[in-house]
Amino acid sequence: MKKTILAAALTACCASLSVHAAETVKIGLIEPLTGSVAYNGVSAVNGAKIAVAERNAKAGENGVKYELVVEDGQCQPSKTVSAAEKLIQKDQVPVIVGAFCSSATIAAMSVIDKYQVPMVSGISSKSDLTERGNKWFFRSAETDGLLARAFAKILVDQLKLKKIAYIGVNDDWGRGGISEFSSQIEAAGGETAMKLYFDHGATDFYTLLTRVRAAKPDGVFVAAETQDGSILVKQMKEVGLESQVFGVGSWATADFVKLAGEAAEGIHAAVPYAYTIDRPENKVFVKEYQEAYNELPGKYSAAGYNALNIVMDAIERAGEATPQKIRDALPATDYKGPNGTFKFTDKGQGYGFDAVLVKLHEGAPQIVDRATVTPE
Repeated sequence: MKKTILAAALTACCASLSVHAAETVKIGLIEPLTGSVAYNGVSAVNGAKIAVAERNAKAGENGVKYELVVEDGQCQPSKTVSAAEKLIQKDQVPVIVGAFCSSATIAAMSVIDKYQVPMVSGISSKSDLTERGNKWFFRSAETDGLLARAFAKILVDQLKLKKIAYIGVNDDWGRGGISEFSSQIEAAGGETAMKLYFDHGATDFYTLLTRVRAAKPDGVFVAAETQDGSILVKQMKEVGLESQVFGVGSWATADFVKLAGEAAEGIHAAVPYAYTIDRPENKVFVKEYQEAYNELPGKYSAAGYNALNIVMDAIERAGEATPQKIRDALPATDYKGPNGTFKFTDKGQGYGFDAVLVKLHEGAPQIVDRATVTPE
């Protein structure tokens, strides 16, 4: 009964938000703006702002306009729950984009289910998020499993990475990424040397890396974001660890290359986006992003940009900016973004866009291979 009353109250508060001329529709956005993944969260917000600015510029005097309401979830479940509650109850947003870390997104999923407000995650990649039966949740991002299946055989056969050490941040995303890649690499003929984990915000990896060096692996798989990952790869050089490095996270971004310096050279990464993707939509996005922020976009910039465009398309198809109407419009998504076409399965999982394997060379992500994200 409580859930029904809450949903009814929300619908009533948003009933006046039908999409009419000169209307401004609020969209909630939860990203980590402080903490060890703030670099990446800010990039996602920047991409989202580009999408909103584009849409508002095209609206003219009589069109629908959009307003971002941004909250800092810090990649923490409790903070993300509080942010979602505020956006829905105080700001009365009819839809949310977020959160970032899979553990934080899982926490927010209970809130959107309680209030019956749709949420689109453009980043969280833990494979089972769209298997939880939450009809209010959609994901316009690749899964760890898809990346592992797409690129594991290439890593073993072409890069000759037979014995692998795995290092990951100790959260749902890091553990999930290591689990998916280790199982796929073992199936392709590789061997697991060890699996090691670190906490968000770690700055001293020397003991961990000494253990890895002693195992003499061919390759080191790393699941880390910009700040943690850049410190880790620099310390790899300091301890004399010569193994090839590959992984998932924010490797193919300008921020990572700037922070990691020479240690970034030669790293391979499996990512859903690189600014070097040769598509007309990407060229436009890269140009606008550079003009706005004086830097090249990365995977999180594109994720924020894509998720906002998908939501705004749904609002315009719905004809009414209420949670139920937006949720009902999202399954019909057919959006062409910088890294391909996005559609949703009946479970809310995005597919149709590209993922790429890149190698960092002289600061630029060179595309080694690509795969289309297909329904799992």
